[in-house]
Amino acid sequence: MIQKNKIQNTIKKEIKFNGIGLHTGSEINLTLKPAEENSGFNFVRSDIDPDEKIQALVNFVTQTERCTTIAKGESEVKTIEHLLAALVGCEINNCLIVVDGPEIPIMDGSSKVFTDAIISAGIKKQESLQGVFVVEENLKIKDDSTGSEIIIVPDEEFSISVMIDYESKVLGSQIAVLNSIDNFNSQIAPSRTFGFLHELKGLHELGLIKGGDINNSVIYVDQPMTKSDQGLLESITGKKEISVSKEGILNNLTLNYPNEAARHKLLDLLGDLALVGMPIQGRIIATKPGHKINTDFAKQISTLIKNNMKNNAPSIDLSKPPLMDTTKIMEMLPHRPPFLLVDKILELTENYVVGLKNVTMNETFFEGHFPGAPVMPGVLQIESMAQAGGVLVLSTVPDPENYLTFFMKIDNFKFKRPVYPGDTLIFKLDLITPIRRGICNMRGYAFVNGQIVSEGDLMAQISRRK
Repeated sequence: MIQKNKIQNTIKKEIKFNGIGLHTGSEINLTLKPAEENSGFNFVRSDIDPDEKIQALVNFVTQTERCTTIAKGESEVKTIEHLLAALVGCEINNCLIVVDGPEIPIMDGSSKVFTDAIISAGIKKQESLQGVFVVEENLKIKDDSTGSEIIIVPDEEFSISVMIDYESKVLGSQIAVLNSIDNFNSQIAPSRTFGFLHELKGLHELGLIKGGDINNSVIYVDQPMTKSDQGLLESITGKKEISVSKEGILNNLTLNYPNEAARHKLLDLLGDLALVGMPIQGRIIATKPGHKINTDFAKQISTLIKNNMKNNAPSIDLSKPPLMDTTKIMEMLPHRPPFLLVDKILELTENYVVGLKNVTMNETFFEGHFPGAPVMPGVLQIESMAQAGGVLVLSTVPDPENYLTFFMKIDNFKFKRPVYPGDTLIFKLDLITPIRRGICNMRGYAFVNGQIVSEGDLMAQISRRK
């Protein structure tokens, strides 16, 4: 289910970074720019095509080996997960991300540099409401070959728990928990990327970690270091003073947290799940997560969201008394039969309304539309939606009987299938933006038997009767 109950955010001003790509070794300039409402996160390779935007959505993922890569056309951006985690952790919904190279700079290997800069620049509230995917049933993905598993279960809030075990005496088994996104900046963002000494040779041979440095990653040494290892490290880092701490951490680095590795895996998971395209409400439990299973899980959630948005029919029980019947509706709306086109209000909140219209053969418009083949006119479906939306709008004033609602704009309407006598029309109207100065922007949907029949955008204004 998709709910809209929070205002969208972007950054207040441009933020610039310069750094080295972990895998490419390239020097990269990165700029974060404020973005318009409902645009989400978009990447631009300014060195290739400044006009080509790559949406930060899972269907643009092309590679997940040691980092997450998205691409469109000739434009490709690697290692996007730390930046996306920072944006999500700061509750940014819209941002344009411009890079002049193939990778997001690694900075110190965590999200902290990004979150600090975002907080310093400031967060700008926008007008539109943000959709949130509310998990209504357990979802699970498992990779038997790696033992990786991710589960998400319904919950009133968002949380992540991550468990890792690399069978390493140095690293051990670790658990990390994020109970609220509000705690990301303090509890998760400073967690740095990590690896094992025995992996470095293979990664180096694959052309990865060209920008690797003991200052931007934690390297665990879980076996005796050889002269060959020493030479490789000197080649990768460009430094000769290489040592190993008692804990088996290269160059005696001080960990930010005892379970920093697990916290970084949580950071990666949060960044990869940003590719769903909207925040998630649910409790996530992950065992040995990695970019491949993270993005596969994001694809699974993304598919559910698309199906939900396509068939967003409200779940209602017609045996229950309505919130408002025709009599109560007429106390709020000025419309009267035969032009009163909503029979019941089933749900009403600050952000949406659900209404019902029983379409009978006795409707006057069937006399001429069409004789012998009655079909409900599309314009009257819109009017029915608008009347239900009028109830939503007028419920915001203490004396709705003293107000009228007027259409200002109808946009993007589509009609999927005809509506016939005997059909029960269910309407759902969601606020697109909060009501301000009497102006209301709504997204309307009409359903018959759980199938969408029409949808579109409505704008209306309420004004006091003269």
